[in-house]
Amino acid sequence: MGSLFGTDRRNASDERLMELVVRGDERAFAELYDRYHGRVLNYFHRMLWSDRERAQDMLQDLFAKLAQRPDQYDPSRPFRTWLFSVANNMCKNEYRREEVRRAAVPELRHNGRAVQEPQAGEAVDRASFRRRLDQELDKLDPDQKATFVMRYEEDLAIKEIALAFGISEGTVKSRLFYTLKKLAERLKEFGPMPLPHHGRA
Repeated sequence: MGSLFGTDRRNASDERLMELVVRGDERAFAELYDRYHGRVLNYFHRMLWSDRERAQDMLQDLFAKLAQRPDQYDPSRPFRTWLFSVANNMCKNEYRREEVRRAAVPELRHNGRAVQEPQAGEAVDRASFRRRLDQELDKLDPDQKATFVMRYEEDLAIKEIALAFGISEGTVKSRLFYTLKKLAERLKEFGPMPLPHHGRA
């Protein structure tokens, strides 16, 4: 197959672009960056305590690794699930570093019940719910949080999440079930939890 030019790169699959990246094709790398930097930045932002600067740093680190060592990509896996798997491992490493810096976030999950907030009879402000959801997500086990964010924030399919974690689809479903149950209990003052829409099974 000949080299890709112009719009052909935009129409190429992620996996085909990675083949070109391994051969040193900078434009193929730029196309992958354009496709995924926004979603991966959002993922890091959600996983790393809404720290925008840290999320930006992690994004740059991830794509720097991809540029420097594209041969680390496993071509037997879909690029998207591999990319989120790498991002998730980077978050886990960051959690370990954070444990050295301060009391670990997972420890917070033992700190009792959610504080009941007085509510007027009207619908709760969505921004208030979002803040509380972020706080409760930070208290979850990192794998539970990552699974929730991949599913409901990044709209990955159950199968894709299973591939990213290297676990069964049943384990993903079970993890989501218990995570949702835990969040519903902690956020019960808001009534039924208005989960983000997700489109795929």
